[in-house]
Amino acid sequence: MDATYQIGSSTLDLPLLKKLAEQPHHLQLSDAARERIQRSYDYLHGKLESSKSPVYGINTGFGSLCNVAISEDKLTELQENLVMSHACGVGEEVPEAVVKTMLLLKIQSLSYGHSGVSLETVELLIEFYNHEVLPVVFQQGSLGASGDLAPLAHLALPLLGKGEVYFEGERQLASEVLKQLNLSPIKLQAKEGLALLNGTQFMSAYGVELLLQGYKMSYLADLIAASSVDAFDCNLSPFDPLVHLVRPHKGQIKTAARILEFLDGSEIAAGEKSNVQDPYSFRCVPQVHGATKDTLDFVAQTILTEINSVTDNPNIFVGEDRIISGGNFHGQPLALALDYLGIALAELANISERRTYQLVSGLRGLPDFLVQKPGLHSGFMIPQYTAASIVSQNKQLASPASVDSIVSSNGQEDHVSMGANAATKCYRIAANVTKVLAIELMNSSQALAFRAPLKTSAFLESLLEVYRGEVPVVSEDRILSEDIHNSISFLEGLQIDAAELY
Repeated sequence: MDATYQIGSSTLDLPLLKKLAEQPHHLQLSDAARERIQRSYDYLHGKLESSKSPVYGINTGFGSLCNVAISEDKLTELQENLVMSHACGVGEEVPEAVVKTMLLLKIQSLSYGHSGVSLETVELLIEFYNHEVLPVVFQQGSLGASGDLAPLAHLALPLLGKGEVYFEGERQLASEVLKQLNLSPIKLQAKEGLALLNGTQFMSAYGVELLLQGYKMSYLADLIAASSVDAFDCNLSPFDPLVHLVRPHKGQIKTAARILEFLDGSEIAAGEKSNVQDPYSFRCVPQVHGATKDTLDFVAQTILTEINSVTDNPNIFVGEDRIISGGNFHGQPLALALDYLGIALAELANISERRTYQLVSGLRGLPDFLVQKPGLHSGFMIPQYTAASIVSQNKQLASPASVDSIVSSNGQEDHVSMGANAATKCYRIAANVTKVLAIELMNSSQALAFRAPLKTSAFLESLLEVYRGEVPVVSEDRILSEDIHNSISFLEGLQIDAAELY
């Protein structure tokens, strides 16, 4: 039976998000969240009955049409027109895991009771999450302000019985899936369409997924770098704690300690070294990998603040008897953070490819391209090309989206964050990093075979024994694309305890 998580019972943090992503959970609203939602809804509708004053998006048009008054009998039509007209997404579909997180984050934001939506609307979002009814959402269309309008419109359409969803492995009409589950589409009331569309849940959901991937990549980068350190017969002195205590960046200290832990007991590391110093891609692993760790921590602070916040507009403050039009939908904090994260993850791949290059260069007793009889066999020559191609693409993708802005809505929305583009670019970078690390692991495991009879640490030997079951040592040329894909699958399948990651 699936576990249950109560929305409104705690803040969302990375261990909890990891658990929700990996283990089946049902959501339900806490009593406090239900009370907040109902109180806000009652307040808003009481205001509409007692006052005819214009309130943005509730009884007015949207964007540059904010001064157009809408009559009371048209408020439902206004909200439903908003959802339909804003569903303009194009491009590739958003991965289902990200869509499910979008649902979670939209429910979380609405649960604070500053949005004026009905319990019925939030409960239907929860039904979608619990039954894994995942709306078809597209990657392109959001400017990152006024929130993620186009993607969130596609997320909201199925609530009205419109659009398409994935359910039980098939793409289906939302109206048909609602019938299968004996659920009724909702009739949007005042402000509900705006509350569903205003918000940063597209950017934030990508941010959550990227943090979960990023912390794992950081661990894997250290693990694979440790295997390369031994494969290249490097000194361990650059990882000495004394070096890092005099420049005490948190990530640097953590990386150096982790490398020493991974290599504890290595016969190769204990051997006498003829080389006084090692190339930067080995010697400076703590400094480079560590800086990425510090970036991850900064981005995590930004993303976690965002997903535990209210990001629609206008905001309802029942206790203060106020409805305030503001700009919490603006994605600038996320845009900057996601650009920063993309750069930091790209650097893990950059330095990884440099280690791969050194390993295939015929240095330190290793054969050219890590194969017996080089010349007859090309060995690991071309996987390095592949890694170089990928890191070059990452450099292009790492160009920041957040420095751009395009005026929209007749000048009303005259500065936008472009955080959605930052999110999708960073997602591509992250996928590329895994590929480059997988290629480095192929090379380091191959190089370690040439260090026999000396062995690396017991920890790495046990890991490599499993890995070589998927990617055997290369004795003569074969189709290495298959090995690369198997290496990627091996890394993606590794389960790492949350205590080791965060």
